[in-house]
Amino acid sequence: MAKKQKRKGGNAGAEGAREGARDGISRAPQDQAVLDVRSFLYVGGRDCQVAHLRQIASKHGAELIHHDGGLREAVSRIDTVLPSVDCVFCPIDCISHDACLRVKTGCKKFGKTFIPLRNGSKSSLERALQTMKERNDERRTS
Repeated sequence: MAKKQKRKGGNAGAEGAREGARDGISRAPQDQAVLDVRSFLYVGGRDCQVAHLRQIASKHGAELIHHDGGLREAVSRIDTVLPSVDCVFCPIDCISHDACLRVKTGCKKFGKTFIPLRNGSKSSLERALQTMKERNDERRTS
């Protein structure tokens, strides 16, 4: 099952940004880079980095839903999560072949954007989100 971040009292700022992203109202501070993507699925990667990846996502005004890529969670659960997200990130170095194939076919089936990442690092996700933001800004200005 997809894991969602536990809500903690000391994390009210990130929580407000996630809530704002869900209902379409931007409650993020002005210095944040807000994306058109409100939630995305991150399949694979390292379990120890999920909390850091969620912080990166919330900084960009999005919610990260994590699936471990078949280590402990059933790969078939990916299909139940895909319809509820805007896009899918998949670090190709930390995922099973079966999970990656399931993600790619599911993205085609549900019309979701599939974004392979070179590796499961925090900077790799940060770069991908920044690139998405820049492309969205270019589309708006042209």
